Amino acid sequence: MAVKQNVAKISVFSNTSLLIMKIVIGVSINSVSVLSEAIHSGIDLLAALIALFAVYQSEKPPDEEHQFGHGKFENVAGFVEALLIFGAATWIVWEAAQKIATKEPVVEPLWGLAVMTVSGTVNLVVSSVLMKTARLTDSVALEADAWHLRTDVYTSFGVGVGLLLLWVTGSQIFDPLLAIGVALLIIKTSFELAKRAFLPLLDTCLPEEEIRMIREILEQHHNDYIEFRNLRTRKAGSERHIDFHLVVPRDRRISEVHELCQQIERSIQQRFPGSSVLIHLEPSEVEKEVDN
Repeated sequence: MAVKQNVAKISVFSNTSLLIMKIVIGVSINSVSVLSEAIHSGIDLLAALIALFAVYQSEKPPDEEHQFGHGKFENVAGFVEALLIFGAATWIVWEAAQKIATKEPVVEPLWGLAVMTVSGTVNLVVSSVLMKTARLTDSVALEADAWHLRTDVYTSFGVGVGLLLLWVTGSQIFDPLLAIGVALLIIKTSFELAKRAFLPLLDTCLPEEEIRMIREILEQHHNDYIEFRNLRTRKAGSERHIDFHLVVPRDRRISEVHELCQQIERSIQQRFPGSSVLIHLEPSEVEKEVDN
């Protein structure tokens, strides 16, 4: 849907602007923590571009090559983003260690504090919009992008505090130590994102809470069938795939059974929009024995 694409474009624009600002200020005041945040924003920009591409691809209808749709583009995008930010965090730790070894001083730390305040505020607003849209549309790619920016909020304000302490105390150690703190937080986030994005690629089942809701929907129609079994679920991006066997009386007319299946499908799709529901019909074995 267009709203997902528009929100993804906002993320691209904001990250581009913040990246340029952080690079300029970081280089001019010789701050490795500000430059580490610039790298963070660079990865966020790349993640935003990947999210935008994934959103475009995932919304394409099924075709001859992708007969189950393109939903897993979002999962692949989220996993790639996680790998990228892990690599960036490793680079930040290396640069911070070099800064501790060389003891190069930071000049004009208040400029760094100013850019970190602006960055944290902008990313707080943009990440909130992304997260709200991700939850409304169930978009893995937008959620990953939102968490990237939310991490940037915490790290920006953290680096700002470090630069303020540097300005007050004159101790240069706060700059590289805060950079390492940024990196550790990024690494933690990267592992969480990688797990969330990668598991659906293995066709893991839906969360227990969602399976419980599906069972409740089926129970609402229990007077019209004998039992359901072999419930299977999986997720691809924002798409849910649900299939199960429905045992019905042998003497039910096809038109009646078809209407029952449509009612069940509509009920599930109302609760989980975009779901693909496949129902395998089985005649009752008990009635088969009686007929014989």
